[in-house]
Amino acid sequence: MIRANENYQKLKASYLFSDIARRVDQFQKENPDIRVIRLGIGDVTRALPPAVVTAFHKGVDDMADDATFRGYGPEQGYAFLREKIAAHDYQARGADISADEIFVSDGAKCDTGNFQELFAKDIKIAIPDPVYPVYLDTNVMAGRTGEFVDGRYKDIVYLDCIKENRFLPQLPETPVDLIYLCFPNNPTGTCASKADLTQWVDYARKNHALILFDAAYESFIRDVSLPRSIYEIDGAGEVAVEFRSFSKTAGFTGTRCGFTVVPKECRVFLNNGETVSLHGLWNRRQSTKFNGVSYPVQKAAEAVYTREGQAQIGELTAGYLENADIIGKTMVDLGFDYVGGDNSPYIWVDGQGRDSWDFFDLLLHKAGVVCTPGGGFGRCGSPYIRISAFNSRENVVDAMMRMKEALK
Repeated sequence: MIRANENYQKLKASYLFSDIARRVDQFQKENPDIRVIRLGIGDVTRALPPAVVTAFHKGVDDMADDATFRGYGPEQGYAFLREKIAAHDYQARGADISADEIFVSDGAKCDTGNFQELFAKDIKIAIPDPVYPVYLDTNVMAGRTGEFVDGRYKDIVYLDCIKENRFLPQLPETPVDLIYLCFPNNPTGTCASKADLTQWVDYARKNHALILFDAAYESFIRDVSLPRSIYEIDGAGEVAVEFRSFSKTAGFTGTRCGFTVVPKECRVFLNNGETVSLHGLWNRRQSTKFNGVSYPVQKAAEAVYTREGQAQIGELTAGYLENADIIGKTMVDLGFDYVGGDNSPYIWVDGQGRDSWDFFDLLLHKAGVVCTPGGGFGRCGSPYIRISAFNSRENVVDAMMRMKEALK
């Protein structure tokens, strides 16, 4: 008989954002006259930048002409995009990353979820709490965890991110093999300094561990002292893989394009102690399971790196950060402590003793505003909510007025 992967039975009932959507849909059915403002899921609301749209159209036109038509493209991505990424995002910042170390994909979510396929089932994994659910859930699916007990999976090393440590994960007390890091952080919005990242790189090199570094929100960093890539840290190329996305940077959430950097010097170990190239393993995986991102989408992504594209995405991210500033000031007015919002589109709000799902329901039912309950990101997130700056200025201002009225 056909049998199921029973590891899926360990997963919580549903994915966090599916849970949110279900509650919001039910509220909307019961209150059809209330205009709900969504500041929950991190989905952009502004249109693609004009330079990107123009390049997108040109890519489609190329596909309409036999002379310029493209069939299957390289699974790793077209050279024209990979070269732009390497030059602009890495080499310009002093990071020695070459175009052939970059793998273009349909987004950071897929890559962060799929990358764990390359590793043995019995490795020891360290994951921050709170955390983006995909890191944890995909390892549950792969069978690397025990049962879910008291808000946590057995066999995972949780790195508590709490107010007392500035919401930054601390080095584990016991050796681990694989480490997930995300900066600017989703969900807390906190950023890591070069000193913070250096201690993680040093740890990974000493312990023959690997860091999976999610930098999907790096374009929101405005503090020039903060690193935008882990490869700005000496030695990181030996022990770190980096994930990035055009979703929040340039509005590609509905278009799907991102990339993963796997340095050629990065190695993993066989049972006998021999090393193999992680770059080679990921290349083999992608060549087998992925047919690449469409040519028009990659042409659109290439336009992000033009002078016009850079100016336009700068305006987009600045607009979302201005929304974050409005949200932050409102939290201060309401007497709530928060972090994030200055170099990140997320504001992590202390609920002052409320359970995060209770706070979610309060804002939904009394203000018609959707946030994200911190408890959905892990046990340490239970006293918090995440508010997203991804919406129009008008909607953010309206939402803040509603929250002031509901919480006065």
